[in-house]
Amino acid sequence: MSTLRVIIVGGGIGGLCLAQGLHAAGIDVAVYERDATPDARLQGYRLNIEPVGSRALHDCLPPHLWEILVATAGDPGRGMGVCTERLQLLMREDDQSAERGPAERTHAVSRITLRRLLLDGLDDIVHFGKEFKSYRPNADGTVTALFADGTSATGDLLVGADGARSRVRRQLLPHATERSAPGVGIGGKMPLGDATAWLPEEVTVAKNMILPQRDFLFTAVFRQRESGMDDDYVMWAYVAHQRALPAGTSGKRGQELLDVIAPRVRDWHPDLRRLIADTPADTVEQFDFAAAAPVKPWSTGNVTLLGDAIHFMPPVGGLGGNAALYDANALRHALVNRGGKDLLQAVAEYERAMLKHGFGAVRAATMYLRLAILRSRTVRAVARTFFRVCGRVAPLRRAVFAD
Repeated sequence: MSTLRVIIVGGGIGGLCLAQGLHAAGIDVAVYERDATPDARLQGYRLNIEPVGSRALHDCLPPHLWEILVATAGDPGRGMGVCTERLQLLMREDDQSAERGPAERTHAVSRITLRRLLLDGLDDIVHFGKEFKSYRPNADGTVTALFADGTSATGDLLVGADGARSRVRRQLLPHATERSAPGVGIGGKMPLGDATAWLPEEVTVAKNMILPQRDFLFTAVFRQRESGMDDDYVMWAYVAHQRALPAGTSGKRGQELLDVIAPRVRDWHPDLRRLIADTPADTVEQFDFAAAAPVKPWSTGNVTLLGDAIHFMPPVGGLGGNAALYDANALRHALVNRGGKDLLQAVAEYERAMLKHGFGAVRAATMYLRLAILRSRTVRAVARTFFRVCGRVAPLRRAVFAD
């Protein structure tokens, strides 16, 4: 059997995780990334690696890199809490981390640290400054990726891991569309230290979903287990319906966005208002939402897709990054363990699993967004009652929110 050659278009966390896993298995793999340098996208927001993502990183990374990731990750604290805007606790998920090994736990990971770990050891595999333009199927069953600088790369399988505006998807599935997601998000980072000792314990020890009478707030704390490259901080994300915010909000930054939020949280707990108001303005930015429309299975060939390139979703609940890691591990497993299977048969098995899991995550993220932006006070009251009941009835809570 000839050596399998895999081309990955896109050097995000999904593409790099796949590259690590294939490289470790001795498969010829190359990554082509449009960014000019490795540090071109060192953004600072944390990523909650849930157990599905932890398993993927554990399976794909060399052991020494996995150990560094666990050591430098933040402790996510207790299970996520659901509170009112007055910080009245409705429910907190059961914390099962003590019963699980590192590969089955949640880790609060800096995107900067994660990217550096995923690039480690891949100097000759990841090629920067390569803007993908299109691909060309060849008569011998191979596929060639064409780049804007006039160069090309040929392999047996091309994996589009090039994000929500994927050019690979555009060529492979020109009929794929997206669905409207009419939410607007505003996020910021509050550094932790002596000056923020006033923050309530709920905010500094765990993730929280704040469900007011209108709009929505998510908070998450990043505290490293060991010293590393990043400071400790609380990340918050405020979400509202597009029509709920003043005209002209789009395009604002920093203090202007804080001024947009202030009148809408006037009746919230003073500590939540202060958390938002005192956040350094240079960390505050706006983000929009989009969701991929479901895609029916297609005829499998030697071009496939991974992560946001096929099932992008609103960044609510941290599901997108974990779905990309799941895809990377699923494709790695399909290729490494295919035995005597034909390549396309292995890819078809991956695509079935990927579509089921990925669009399940899209539905869940979209549901969370709808909860965040719904404007009916009656429905919100029902939702709060549901969480309150879950908080009091442990078997129901575990049945609904267990991994």
